[in-house]
Amino acid sequence: MKMKTYRIRKPKIVVIGGGTGLPVLLKSLRHEGVDITAIVTVADDGGSSGELRESLTTIAPPGDLRNVLVALSDMPKFYSDIFQYRFKKEDKFLANHALGNLIIAAMAEMRESTYEAIQLLTKMMHVNGNVYPSSDEPLVLHAVFKDGTSISGESKIAAARKTIDRVYVTSQKNGCPPKASRKVVSSILEADLIVLGPGSLFTSILPNLMIPEIGEALAETKAEIAYVCNIMTQKGETEHFTDTDHVRVLHQHLNKKVIDTVLVNTEKVPEGYMDFEVYDEYLVQVAHDFQGLRDEGCRVISTDFLELRDGGVFHDGDKVIEELLRLVSSAKG
Repeated sequence: MKMKTYRIRKPKIVVIGGGTGLPVLLKSLRHEGVDITAIVTVADDGGSSGELRESLTTIAPPGDLRNVLVALSDMPKFYSDIFQYRFKKEDKFLANHALGNLIIAAMAEMRESTYEAIQLLTKMMHVNGNVYPSSDEPLVLHAVFKDGTSISGESKIAAARKTIDRVYVTSQKNGCPPKASRKVVSSILEADLIVLGPGSLFTSILPNLMIPEIGEALAETKAEIAYVCNIMTQKGETEHFTDTDHVRVLHQHLNKKVIDTVLVNTEKVPEGYMDFEVYDEYLVQVAHDFQGLRDEGCRVISTDFLELRDGGVFHDGDKVIEELLRLVSSAKG
């Protein structure tokens, strides 16, 4: 008699964001036997990415994509160090450019598509998972402030130090609402768990969600949606914000209460620990409003997610992933 064999399907986890928060989670997630998809912002216009998008106007900014590729790659450390190498500021034309940014830009130009370039690199770099730019074209992030004024450009928004009312994105090419990259929407609709953050609320997370198709997919998906709340408030973005304020802004932008669970750090940062010269965008710890989160329709997971290193404050990726895996297990059950 022939025995039947059953395959246990890997849980599908989609992580959406950008900046430094996304790679922290992905490094901890890549060895957990799950099907990973990272959807990465392409609205960055500062530093090396900003210079490249000015020179090569059809190519999406590569910096956040580069960091995600490295976080999910099984390449030997020496190779990833080469990919992450940043030229010295004295190097004139190449000053401050990361080598990986130049490689992504070259491949995107060869293939006439950032999406295609990233798919090739995921194979070359032995990436464990899928990496998709949220759009296949560079986006312009716009902010409308509470005083009625507005500004365009991701790097200029925080520098304005004004209270943001809302943000939206347009295509750099034609000023129209942008389209999502291939497979982004289907990944969201087929996911078991979607994770937003950690990362800058208005400049790393919302630029992805303001692509109309992505916002609609989040409202439609049957997946559990979790938000990893930031530990610190940020200058010009979330000054005086509680954890509830973060969630409320997400819900207002999406016109729907989509977040099911919020992960909140409750461990205190030691007095005088942070090096505010290096981490000059951070202000104080995010204040807690657990009743407010419940009023927003969220379950709250609050515990010690804190990692202190190099004079900075970060999420402990392993602790966050432990909670997220517990969440996806119960959601599937």
